[in-house]
Amino acid sequence: MTAPLYTRDILRLAATIPFLERIDEPDGEAERRSPTCGSRMAVAVKLDEQGRIAALSQRVEACAFGQASAALMGAGAVGRSEADVRESMRGIERWLSGDDATAQSWPGLAVLDSARSRIGRHAAILLPFVTLLAAIDEVR
Repeated sequence: MTAPLYTRDILRLAATIPFLERIDEPDGEAERRSPTCGSRMAVAVKLDEQGRIAALSQRVEACAFGQASAALMGAGAVGRSEADVRESMRGIERWLSGDDATAQSWPGLAVLDSARSRIGRHAAILLPFVTLLAAIDEVR
């Protein structure tokens, strides 16, 4: 018997996306769309003096995996630098490709384990991180 694609934990997580309220005067904003699944994501950020994320907002129009990933991204993004987010995203990409050693690339990632074998879902999982990095890049 095949394990279910959308587990109860994924659906619960998808319902807990933080930072949905728009922030005033963001330093950077980005919107991205996944060409494989059509999911859309918008992120706005404020950075502190050291270039770390001080505040963010997000708008998510995605499947349950994209929503769950956005919840994880939002829950762990504040206080991180661009370099930290970029390194974590590389770890997430490796984890999705089967590298179990990178499972700790971002807190809570293991909840999305059922998507690792479904390559078509990877873009939705990466979308929040891609969009966050694009918003940070816009600050420059």
